[in-house]
Amino acid sequence: MIRVLIAEELHLMRGGLVALLSAERDISVVAELDSGEKIIPTALKLDPHVALIDVRLRGGFAAARALHHQLPDCGTMIMAESRRPRDLRRAVKSHILGFVLTDVEPEALADAVRRVARGERVLDSELAFAALDAEQSPLTPRELEVLEAAADGTPPEEIAARLFLSVRTVRNHLSRITSKTGARNRVDAIRIASEAGWL
Repeated sequence: MIRVLIAEELHLMRGGLVALLSAERDISVVAELDSGEKIIPTALKLDPHVALIDVRLRGGFAAARALHHQLPDCGTMIMAESRRPRDLRRAVKSHILGFVLTDVEPEALADAVRRVARGERVLDSELAFAALDAEQSPLTPRELEVLEAAADGTPPEEIAARLFLSVRTVRNHLSRITSKTGARNRVDAIRIASEAGWL
C-alpha cells in the first residue's frame, strides 16, 4: 500500500484529492495538511511514500528540501494550476520527483503517485518545454522572492517581515528589479517577469 501525505491549503481541493486517491486500491492517504509547517513533523511520524504538495503552499518547497534529507525514501510531488518555468526550476532545486497540474486526469494523477513512490520522475511535458524556452532571468533568487511577493500585492513592510529583511533593503531590491528588467515601474516589472516565465 502506497502511503500518501497531502498538503493543500484549500479545504475543497484537499478533500477532492483525498477522495480521488483514497478510491485507489493500492493508495492510502495517511495525512491531509493545510500548512507547510506541518509537513516535516507529520512525515517523520507517519513515514509516507509520497508527499503531494500544492505549489502555493507557504513553506512547501522548504519542506520538500527537508524531506529529501530527512526522509529520502519519501518522493515529493508538486501540484500547480499553471505552467510556470520558475516553479519547475524551484522544484528541481528542491529535489522534487513529480510535477503535475491540477487539471490532470484522475487516472494520470494516481499513476504519477505510483511512479514517484517507485522513485521515478514525473513531469508535465509542456512545462518542461516552457522551461527550456524561457529566457534566463537577470534577477537574483532573492530579487525574485521580493518580486513574487510584490506581485501578490504585498506591501514592502510585509515583504520585509516575511523575508527577514529591512524595509529599506526591500525597496532597494525593487529599485534594482525595475532597472534590471528595463521596466517603467514595479507593475511593469511584474508584467515583464511573468511574461518571461521568471515568476
